[in-house]
Amino acid sequence: MRLFLALVPPPELRERLGELADAAHAHYGGRRMPDESLHQTLAFLGEVSDVQATELVDWVRRLTVPPGEWRLDAWGHFRRPGILWVGGHSPDPALGRLQKQLWDALEGFGLAGRPTRFVPHVTLLRRADILGVSTLGVSNLPTPDLIWSYRHLALVRSFTLDDGASYTTLARSS
Repeated sequence: MRLFLALVPPPELRERLGELADAAHAHYGGRRMPDESLHQTLAFLGEVSDVQATELVDWVRRLTVPPGEWRLDAWGHFRRPGILWVGGHSPDPALGRLQKQLWDALEGFGLAGRPTRFVPHVTLLRRADILGVSTLGVSNLPTPDLIWSYRHLALVRSFTLDDGASYTTLARSS
């Protein structure tokens, strides 16, 4: 099964992210991510066995995540897949440490795939027409200014469907 670890926004923040997604979609088209699927991926695990998934569920349920705050104050994009996202102007040291600690533990489970670069972001659009996005960013959209207070993460299973991905939470940290 295909799994990832993620921060899931609380309902109020999810709603505000959805409003930003609506504004971006009006300008750039593409496929708007449904509000219920908005998240910040900390570790993409890919395909794992049922045995590994069971071990990961137990591990995540015992896991304690240090509380933190992440400021989302910038637009960004990944040109190739046409992804438009919101994230932070500056790297967030706490998220970077959390992501590194998670991968240190995940490698102990025999999982590989630690990325060489971590860009914390929330994907709002896929397959967007971002040719008009300048290298300096998105100027025709409202400037995001959100604070995401977090203290839990989720182990999420991803299902690929014809109209995109669907997610099911398998476990949450304590």
